[in-house]
Amino acid sequence: MRIVFHKQFTRQYKKLRPKEQKRFKTQRDLFLADPYHQSLNNHPLQGKYQGFRSMNVGGDLRVIYTLITNDTAYFVAIDSHSNLYY
Repeated sequence: MRIVFHKQFTRQYKKLRPKEQKRFKTQRDLFLADPYHQSLNNHPLQGKYQGFRSMNVGGDLRVIYTLITNDTAYFVAIDSHSNLYY
């Protein structure tokens, strides 16, 4: 699996606390090894994010992404659940 980052994702990632960035890197590595690992809670989204998927980073932090190809994920956003979905 390969990951491509959207500009918005990169901006949001830079605003995270160092602990959250570290947690993301851990979950990213797990995603690269197994995108559907149980601890990621990887699931499809509905509504304004129809066609995208979400995975847990930890606590209230989520990543929204889509699959470009079978082996490439496009990470679009990273933020708290409340900021992303409301």
